[in-house]
Amino acid sequence: MSDDAMIAQVVGAHRALAATGQSDLIWGHIAIRDPHGRGVWSKASGWGMEDLTSDRVVLVSFDGEVLVGTGKRHLEVPIHTELMRQRPDIGATVHSHAEAAVAFASLGVPLRAISHAATPFLGDDVRRFTRTANLISTPELGISLAEAVGDENGCLIPGHGLVAVGVDVAHAVMHAVLLERACATQLRAMASGPIRVWTSDAEVASKRAEIWPASSMRAAYAHLVRRAVGVRVDDLSSP
Repeated sequence: MSDDAMIAQVVGAHRALAATGQSDLIWGHIAIRDPHGRGVWSKASGWGMEDLTSDRVVLVSFDGEVLVGTGKRHLEVPIHTELMRQRPDIGATVHSHAEAAVAFASLGVPLRAISHAATPFLGDDVRRFTRTANLISTPELGISLAEAVGDENGCLIPGHGLVAVGVDVAHAVMHAVLLERACATQLRAMASGPIRVWTSDAEVASKRAEIWPASSMRAAYAHLVRRAVGVRVDDLSSP
């Protein structure tokens, strides 16, 4: 895939996530693994997700050096580079300050499968990274975050936000969308009283496969891109 195609994917992904309400002024970012092994593609610092354009995208090496583009990299690039170093199966990563995720994480209660959206994250509970609520700006902290995520699809960072991962950018963005939606749904339920009913662990496992196959994740992501950018996903990935 060409550099221009990668840049187009980065722009589309950031605008799609912004369309769901996860932008936070100039903070938060998505990274996509470079197909040639050079590092990760992401937005340059200082720009919001919704106003990203092709000249505001950078390729950052796994050692933190900007290889392509004229902007500065985000301080929290180690979130992405270390997750991808630890997980060869990951093709894209998301970090956002999603408001419902931040609010829910502050309660210290388990995330329950009261909606379909929670099922991609649950064994006993969604993972949490609790070593720090500060910037994850060093390789050491990035590695620690990767250990917290483990082999799951994402985690909450109490006092900070969320991280989501996926085999490709569609899965990573959709996992971020679903985790935020699951947190928002449970917050609304808890505002009305104690939660009494949720999906069993056994059914959560089957829901993961039946409700969220790759085809559904990519179709939902394509919808977000169309809504945000007005083009097909295929147009963002052509060579």
